[in-house]
Amino acid sequence: MITSRNTLKSAGVFTLVLGGCLYGNPGAAQQVAGSDLPVDFAREVRPILSQNCFTCHGPADDRRRRGLRLDTSEGFFADRPEFGGAVIVPGNAEESPLYQRITAEVEQDRMPFNREALTDEEIETIRRWIDQGAERNSHWAFLAPQRPALPPVASRDWVRNPIDNFVLARLEQEGLSPASEPDRATLIRRLTLDLTGLPPTMAEVDAFLTDDSPGAYEAVVDRLLGSPRYGERMAVEWLDAARYADTNGYQTDGERTMWRWRDWVIDAYNSNMPFDQFTIEQLAGDMLPDATLDQRIATAFNRNHSLNAEGGIVPAEFLVEYAVDRVATTSAVWLGLTTGCARCHDHKFDP
Repeated sequence: MITSRNTLKSAGVFTLVLGGCLYGNPGAAQQVAGSDLPVDFAREVRPILSQNCFTCHGPADDRRRRGLRLDTSEGFFADRPEFGGAVIVPGNAEESPLYQRITAEVEQDRMPFNREALTDEEIETIRRWIDQGAERNSHWAFLAPQRPALPPVASRDWVRNPIDNFVLARLEQEGLSPASEPDRATLIRRLTLDLTGLPPTMAEVDAFLTDDSPGAYEAVVDRLLGSPRYGERMAVEWLDAARYADTNGYQTDGERTMWRWRDWVIDAYNSNMPFDQFTIEQLAGDMLPDATLDQRIATAFNRNHSLNAEGGIVPAEFLVEYAVDRVATTSAVWLGLTTGCARCHDHKFDP
């Protein structure tokens, strides 16, 4: 955020060529010892499908057989009349056309067609996964946040906001009591350090200690939020995430004039710029209609990468390096996702 104030995601009719799916000896598969442990789709099932099914039933429209996709939930669970329903019946592998095809006794009916057989262990993994409900467990980062129920606490008088319930519940679980409230001198020190990164002056401490008005604390907060030091303190994390530096890096590590972008970020915090505008101007400020100088300066976010000026470099190579750096930084900063793996694992079937 920009500020804390406002602004600052039937096997008989199953005739498709399931070319990508795994197959094996169904009798042997039934002999594989089962397990009560839950099957992790992302770690155990998806690699099997990716390696063996996605060629014919994956994201490539021009190679997909019978319009069946096995890389999406819709492909698994959509009603397919030609197959007698969905290809997977959660909780019942034996009734799932997908499982029926990978365990078919007649070789010409077994999938994948003309492909290496699925191991007994892999068939068992798919069976267990379907029998357990065929859940495609999403990474926690992609789950919509849910407001949890507040845990009960004994010392209800201590609670001032919902978060306090969780803190106090854990303290009580451990047999601990909350710390006592800080004195006013400690309070203004913590507040000033949090909002400006600097300790309060003696005069500021004395003024707070002698202010008996009901809004004394709020007045200090407002004063600190209005201080230029506030933007300087709040901008630190953004500057770090955006890989800000005053020098180019590499061998010569020469100085560069990136401070203008740094000051733009600080001013954005101090002016309480809405986050959507903060984003637009950094990614494409120079492309806005009648872009101002400040909006063009904002796009220096894209130039925060290291720059190599050594005489022996291959310029075309480093154009790619700079692009990779921009992609990695942009995705990490705005999406919360790292993309470094994709530089090598760059094929759509690549796990």
